[in-house]
Amino acid sequence: MTDLQTFVAGLPKAELHVHHVGSASPRIVAELAARHAGATDVPADPALLAEYFTFTDFAHFIRTYLSVVDLIRDPEDVWTLTYEIARELATQSVRYAELTLTPYSSIARGIAAEAFCEAVEDARVRARADFGVALTWCFDTPGEAGVPAADITLDVATRVRPDGLVSFGLGGPELGVPREQFAPHFEAAIAAGLHSVPHAGESTGPQTIWDALHFLHAERIGHGIAAAQDPRLMAHLAEVGVPLEICPTSNVCTRSVPSLAEHPLPTLVAAGVPVTINSDDPPMFSTTVDHEYEIAADLLGLDTDGVAELARAGVRASFLDGAGKQALLAEIDDYVTVTGRSGAAGAHP
Repeated sequence: MTDLQTFVAGLPKAELHVHHVGSASPRIVAELAARHAGATDVPADPALLAEYFTFTDFAHFIRTYLSVVDLIRDPEDVWTLTYEIARELATQSVRYAELTLTPYSSIARGIAAEAFCEAVEDARVRARADFGVALTWCFDTPGEAGVPAADITLDVATRVRPDGLVSFGLGGPELGVPREQFAPHFEAAIAAGLHSVPHAGESTGPQTIWDALHFLHAERIGHGIAAAQDPRLMAHLAEVGVPLEICPTSNVCTRSVPSLAEHPLPTLVAAGVPVTINSDDPPMFSTTVDHEYEIAADLLGLDTDGVAELARAGVRASFLDGAGKQALLAEIDDYVTVTGRSGAAGAHP
């Protein structure tokens, strides 16, 4: 390991954009595929999954993602996946994660909403005790399934409402999925005390981000990389302080960005846009949140102090309560001090 890799590996972090099913490790995916052999095209051999997870475009990624979603067929699958995600996050010094769940996908496959929520909540409690990772939930509507999916997602969020739920989201394809149609759902979720965190501006242009801000009252934007194409939008995001959840490797793997060298992260940071660094669907993209921090450090020319400030930015943009934020920020500061580096200097994204 290089000095930077060692520093990142031990750096306490918050992960704000990571998907539930998208975090299924090759081992878990292969086990589930074997369990459902004959009813899925997903390989049951972990060695074959790297090729299976090579995407030609964003639409291909969505199709592949949904094929893995189809492997989660009962509450036991849900529990195992959730618990194993926490185990993996703990190995990367992630202390707090806002995991994006799509309850509609499980409900549509026959898992009752109450059973789904009970499974993730039990796994959340066990994971906190066993791994020291605090998981919370963003309930995400798959945009391609339209208003009916949003109706069900909102119902589960407001009627069942598991203890770990903090936010309401919107994912899936952006093309042909107007943000405006989901405005009533987000308004109801916000009225119920949930935060608004839709995806926008990943595979489409800046207007999708404007729409997410205007119609969905977004407090953070999932991806949002298209903002780099619109100086007025970047100025607005910087002025009002709406952070972007940046996932560099994901953007390249889904062909939303041609290459890491062309990633707009430096443009966004130079414009003063708040950013956080995240992994999205790490096993599908052969990455980790640690690796995403290393990529960001390279793109932005950061030393360890700058990387520590990236971690602080993630905590500040999180939906942790005040005491939780202070505690995690203090842990980051202590880590920087213990490793012999000052946390006062460095870049401030």
